[in-house]
Parts: sequence; structure tokens; C-alpha cells
Amino acid sequence: MSYVIVTDSAANLPEEIYEKFGIYVLSLSFHVDGKEYKSYEKGKKTDLKQFYSMMRNKEAITTSLIGPDEFTKAFTEILESGQDILYIGFDSALSGTYQSATIAAKDLTEQYPDRRIVTIDSLCASIGEGLLVYYAAKLREEGKSLDEVSAWAEEHRLNVCHWFTVDDLFFLKRGGRVSAATAVVGSLLQVKPVMHVSDAGKLEVVSKARGRKQAMHALVKEMEKTVKDPQKQLVMVGHGDCPEDAEYVMNLIKEKFTVKESIIHYIDPVIGAHSGPGTLAVFFMGEARK
Repeated sequence: MSYVIVTDSAANLPEEIYEKFGIYVLSLSFHVDGKEYKSYEKGKKTDLKQFYSMMRNKEAITTSLIGPDEFTKAFTEILESGQDILYIGFDSALSGTYQSATIAAKDLTEQYPDRRIVTIDSLCASIGEGLLVYYAAKLREEGKSLDEVSAWAEEHRLNVCHWFTVDDLFFLKRGGRVSAATAVVGSLLQVKPVMHVSDAGKLEVVSKARGRKQAMHALVKEMEKTVKDPQKQLVMVGHGDCPEDAEYVMNLIKEKFTVKESIIHYIDPVIGAHSGPGTLAVFFMGEARK
């Protein structure tokens, strides 16, 4: 029986991957000066340089999750077409989006008893979530069943590694990720946090680097500790409007490892609103997250 892989815009994959694998994407939103914008619209490109320029000017940007009604509408469309659904969603420790999907799925399962909706909390964020979706889509393309792909995603979600650093602690402070005192001292001393997403799906500061270059090298050192068969996988570097630094980090990775495939990609507005311009992140599959 055929099924559709559904995700949300926090997965932050390039449009061509969504198109290639027929992935259905629902969008989270961000708000600037009271106006709502979709983080992802099929076939449309958000001017991310402008978005990050607004952030550098410290303009107030807020974000909002996807509500149950939006999931109900999208899921119903798919179910009515005679297909089942595998939804792989944004880390429940960071957003209520996954909960919205489960509410919609529960209601629709009762209305469509002959159809199936499987929801998976990725416990991943940004391109980390995207990597899990990407590999699930590849398995679907190979002919794997809904049960096989969902079991794989459940089993391997904690193998998705996210390592990142930020250039300005102000944005993490504004989102409650670090204390005001830490942000002030860190900015004065040019201390850059080296962070990851834990097994529980939470952001954790693992170490601190003195200066930007040290932080970039630290990301690759962390990758070296846990990466599994890099010659067989896709490695992605996400950035908050700092493409030159992203290229630098990717070059460090390629000097250290043989990588099958690599992509450098902007971090989307909903994630970027919390991490800020200058964010650098490395995403790959590892033996464990840490």
C-alpha cells in the first residue's frame, strides 16, 4: 500500500530533495512587525540574506508552530487520495509541532479506520531532522514498506548528530537557551559555545572555544569522535548567512574524511530566529550523538 512521507519546514532540506522524493512539507511561521511569513512555500525562495540582516539589526522576530488544524487539512488530503502517511516531525523538546501532528493523527485515524498514520518524533532539529527524513525517503524509494521505514527512523534517530556554534549569544539568551550573565561574559571574552542536540532532543553546551576559528575546528573534532562510515553518507553544513565560514568548515571536513556527498545550506528562518546570524552547524550520521 502506498504512503507519503510528510515533514515540516524545520527539516530545512533543499527544495530539490523535497521534489526528488515527493516529500510533503508543512510550514512553520515567523513574524516580523506583526506580519506572518511562512518559513517554507513550495517553489518560492525566502530572501534569507534580508532575513538575517533584520536579525543583525536586532529586530524582534518571533516564530509559531503548526497547529492541529493545519495537519488535519494536509493529512485529510493525503488520506482521501488513498495513501497512508509517515510523518517525521520537529523535535518535541523544542516545539509543540509534533504534538499538533499527533492530535490530528488520532482524530483522523478514527475517521479513516482503513488508512494508517504513523508519527515519529525525530528528536532532531533543522537539517538533523532533514537528514532523518532524507534517509527515510531513500528507503521508501528502494521499495521499503511503511513499517520498515518507520522502524528504521525510530531506531536511527539518535544516530543523527548535530554540532553547532553561534556567533552572538544574544539570540540564544533571548530564546532562554543561555543566561544573560553567560551571554554578556561570553560576548566580552569572545567565547563561542560548542553545542549539540542531546538524546532527549535538548540543546546542550558541551564546551566553549576562544574565538570563531577555534569553534569551527571544534565542530570537526566532535565529528571525528563519532562519525560512522562518512564515505557512505551525506554530510551537511548549515549556516546563518555566513557562507564563507560554512565553506571553511566543509573544507576541514573533507580534509579529514572521505565524504560520499556534501551540501552547504542556509538555516531556515524559524530555526535561525533562535540561533541567530553567524550560526554554523554540522550534521551527519554517527555511532551516537556524543
